[in-house]
Amino acid sequence: MIGHTLSGRYELLARVGGGGMALVYKARDLLLNRFVAVKVLRQQFTHDDDFVKRFRREAQAAASLSHPNIVSIYDVGQVDDTHYIVMEFIDGANLNEIIRERAPLQADEAVRVASQICDALEHAHQNQIIHRDIKPHNILIGNNGRVKVTDFGIARAVTSSTITQTGSVMGSVHYFSPEHAKGVATGEKSDLYSLGIVLYQMLTGRLPFLGESPISVALKHLQEPFEQPRKVNPYIPQSVENIILRAMRKNPHERYQSAREMLRDLETCMQPQRLNEPARHYESDEEDEEDKTKIVPAIRPDMRNTLEAPAIKVSASEQSWNEDETGGRKRKWVLPVILGSMAVILIAVLIWAVSALRGQISNEDVMVPNVIGKEELPAIEELKQAGFVIMEPILREVVEDKEEVGRVIAQSKKDMEAKEGSAIQLTIGQAKDLPEMPPLKGLKYEAAVEMLKEMGVDENNILPSEKHDQSEPGTILDQYPAAKASFDPASDTKITLTVSKGEEAFPMPDLIGKTEAEAKAAIEQANLKLPSGKIIREPSYSQAGTVFKQFPLEKNEMVTPQTEVTIWVSNGYPDDSKVQRLDVTVSPAVEGQTSKIRIVYSDATGDNMEITKNIKSTTSIPVTLILSPTKDGQITIYRDGQFIQKEPVPYLVIPASSSPDPSPSGGEEESPPPDASSGTVDGGDPLTGENEEGQ
Repeated sequence: MIGHTLSGRYELLARVGGGGMALVYKARDLLLNRFVAVKVLRQQFTHDDDFVKRFRREAQAAASLSHPNIVSIYDVGQVDDTHYIVMEFIDGANLNEIIRERAPLQADEAVRVASQICDALEHAHQNQIIHRDIKPHNILIGNNGRVKVTDFGIARAVTSSTITQTGSVMGSVHYFSPEHAKGVATGEKSDLYSLGIVLYQMLTGRLPFLGESPISVALKHLQEPFEQPRKVNPYIPQSVENIILRAMRKNPHERYQSAREMLRDLETCMQPQRLNEPARHYESDEEDEEDKTKIVPAIRPDMRNTLEAPAIKVSASEQSWNEDETGGRKRKWVLPVILGSMAVILIAVLIWAVSALRGQISNEDVMVPNVIGKEELPAIEELKQAGFVIMEPILREVVEDKEEVGRVIAQSKKDMEAKEGSAIQLTIGQAKDLPEMPPLKGLKYEAAVEMLKEMGVDENNILPSEKHDQSEPGTILDQYPAAKASFDPASDTKITLTVSKGEEAFPMPDLIGKTEAEAKAAIEQANLKLPSGKIIREPSYSQAGTVFKQFPLEKNEMVTPQTEVTIWVSNGYPDDSKVQRLDVTVSPAVEGQTSKIRIVYSDATGDNMEITKNIKSTTSIPVTLILSPTKDGQITIYRDGQFIQKEPVPYLVIPASSSPDPSPSGGEEESPPPDASSGTVDGGDPLTGENEEGQ
């Protein structure tokens, strides 16, 4: 049912427990935005009116109680055939799990837990509610240490560890009070007896009564003493043992008279002056064995009828044999004959019983093999080969350790001798009923982590693994364990989430100055797109046929695959450009000796372009400038690394009489301005080094 929403309000997130009658889920209350526990009646009982009534009785009983140590009931509902109870969610563990993991507990911890349980019972008893099923499984302990009693008024389904009598007695037989086992009315003192057993188990790590069957355990509650706690665990203070001994008296009159009285004793038992108080004794313990009143199970009405019938018949026969046919005179010989016949029958029965008993006694005592830790089938085979039988049904308990799953975790008659043919009770470890891994693909990483944390996963066990992908950054691409796979949120299992980093970015290639073909090749190699409509041809001061502009990114800016690019390709100079061709005349430093001439020029096509030449005599070097209305040209001359002269070349409107000369842009080349073509500056001499203004 995980993932379902009951009544449009309670979203079931994970299964956290369950018993023979109901399953318990962690859920989210969508209306109040809080976590709750939802107990759902098992489907096989939804049409059983008796179970449905018991299920509702739990809600009614607990809902009438308000106490910090009792689980609160929030809501009760039904959706189709699904009956459910909504209650307070306790983030922690039940006492049975804690006992299995850490028992025996320290005395102060056990007393603290028992005090809170007793406080809850005192409140319930004041409200005329008897729990009737106090056991560690029904005690929840939150991570904050708060103890909560749950399952008020519920009657569990009959199992191997459950006993029923006349259809009204149900519960765990190991925690029964004697009066509960007899099937008589139970009251407050019955709950206190069960609490005494819980305290015994916390401090010793074992139950006071074990047996081969529920009936045998119930009879031990009625008839047999239990091993005193301090013999099992000598570290238990005498004051605490005294509480256990009094709570577990078989005679209800010798127990605590109320939960309040027991609570007062618990609150003071750990005080230093009480720790070594005298052991508590009871007068009934001092009676001779012969004088003790034997406690036997109550005889049901149907049994009474069966037992009384032979007596009636004998009485009738006796009457008929003692009367004559006339109805008056007794025959004295009849009674001895009857008694003699009965004696013969009784002797025959005794002989048969002794023979059968001798047959059993003749079996030899054999050491019971210790099969704890072994796999189920080999353990059963080993016990059978040793001459023992396996008690049915085999018990199964949830275990935390994976190594114990499918193996024997407990057995009766361990490390002792027993008669051949004796029954051995085995308990096999089984794995938790684990929730399914939710589907996380497509979710944002933060949302997935929050969902897992709500299921009980430690955030340190969630491992992100980033990967470039076309999905939006932060999106879950893959997961391990896979969706719907069983997993234990409380374990250290590592959950790996593959998270999108977005598409992989790389530096944008530089397309400026490349030919159109070169630019297309570079774009294709970089896994970018260049639609035909994104090639724009315009006049520019770049060389015709080359890229002079790119969009949206400049070179070395980060770009992702398949990004569309726009380029601008020059188709010639603008119409208003002017082509100015100049002959720059220069001379060597010494006529006949080599000088290195470097001419640096700037125009509309760019800045600091260079022409270098070695000369030995006066020489004219041609320089072509492209001028625009917004940018003049400039020429700077260096000889042997030394600055010689700098001259601007302005954009001039040439008279119409000047002879036209085709320009690269298709326009007309204008004649150079006066003195420019001669390489002289301001009417001076040619550039021979004699006029070095600005040096």
